[in-house]
Amino acid sequence: MKKSLSGKIAFGIGGAAKDMVYTLSAYYLMYYYQNVLDLSPAFVGTVLMAARLFDALNDPVMGMLVARTRSRWGRLRPWIFSGSILNAFMLYALFAAPDVPETGIMVWFTVVYLLWGITYTMLDIPYWSMIPAAAETVSDRENLAVIGRTCAGIGGAVIAVFAMIAVGRLGGGNEREGFRLLALIVSGLFLAGEIFCCVMMKEHRQEHAVPSAGVKQMFRELIHNDQALTVAGIIILTNVAAYITTNLAIYFFKYDYGGETWQNSYTLFLAIGSVSLVLGMVLIYPLLRKMNTANEKIFLGSVVTAVAGNLILLAICLTGPSGKFIPLCIGGCMVFIANGLLTVLTTVFLANSVDYGELRTHHRDESVTFSMQTFVVKAASALAVFISGLGLDLIGLVGDAEETGEVIPQSAETLLGLRLLMTLLPVLGLTAAFFCFRKWFRLTDRRMKEITHELHSRQ
Repeated sequence: MKKSLSGKIAFGIGGAAKDMVYTLSAYYLMYYYQNVLDLSPAFVGTVLMAARLFDALNDPVMGMLVARTRSRWGRLRPWIFSGSILNAFMLYALFAAPDVPETGIMVWFTVVYLLWGITYTMLDIPYWSMIPAAAETVSDRENLAVIGRTCAGIGGAVIAVFAMIAVGRLGGGNEREGFRLLALIVSGLFLAGEIFCCVMMKEHRQEHAVPSAGVKQMFRELIHNDQALTVAGIIILTNVAAYITTNLAIYFFKYDYGGETWQNSYTLFLAIGSVSLVLGMVLIYPLLRKMNTANEKIFLGSVVTAVAGNLILLAICLTGPSGKFIPLCIGGCMVFIANGLLTVLTTVFLANSVDYGELRTHHRDESVTFSMQTFVVKAASALAVFISGLGLDLIGLVGDAEETGEVIPQSAETLLGLRLLMTLLPVLGLTAAFFCFRKWFRLTDRRMKEITHELHSRQ
């Protein structure tokens, strides 16, 4: 069933609003609690990892709860609506830490971030479950995935690019106040976008709801879907690589590229990269598909492109990045374009694994399967922040002067470590994803046509 134009617009707006919230947390949480509130980056990373371990249970359970939901508004929309309201409050609280001693801030961050993760799961799983629940054919599913991912990329790009500028202007030089006001604005926009999505989107496949099952049976079904687990592993590897680059970019431009106008360079770099990411999703991917390029070939080519882009960045860094903004942007564009393609592809692959699981088990469990996407993306973000935070501590990066806010120069050894962290670690993750895909992925375009035919014949 083809989605109406209003439904596609609503789905896109919901994705854009949702990723504004996620990007603010993923890109700037460590910077806020380390540089602004002066907590140890290793502590921040440890809290993130602990929260994600909790989500290892929470996400699949949430998928099960969504699958069991019965209401006049469907299975998915009630969760999107209620989760959005709660998550908007948690986002504001996350960037509005009270003025208390360090121990109090550590406790506040730990508790509030845990609640933020739970409430984000409440809306993220049912949101992405809309793809297989509302679109029946592979082509319709790809179109909806492209719309959702593209709009999500745009929403995230707005925050990634303009957050630091907004913080400076809203806070009048006080970054703590600037982040608080920015979080308030983003929370309001996010809530409005998700409510619009809930009102306009319709579910058409409630007849495929997952039967009530215990947690053990749910995990058993996930484990038996080897392709869903394979895609989940690939999502972790590719997202860790992407998040490490973006997490460390602000430190690279501030302390390595340097200059009084480093914020302008950082903002322009992210702007160019974000446009490249969106072009990869909305232009390059559809163009490659129109040229009948198989999804599996696009994936492998995207990984190779991302690796090449990171190696270009490394070469530029090792020869001294100062004044080499255009070459940095060339390498960055390659990485961001590839990340855009990989984001769409992994969403399509995971949606296809729902059909694969239905063929094998005779149960269609899109909510349970997509609960893995929420978990692995958040786990990848947390793992990347943990690695970044631990790495920053190991290389001895020194934050700004607490009283004056003066940027403290870093040692040559620290800058070298920062360059290697930002480029070589992503290369390792992408290389692992390449070989994982080649060895275990089976849902090629040809195989998906066979699966779709078998399911239609069964119905």
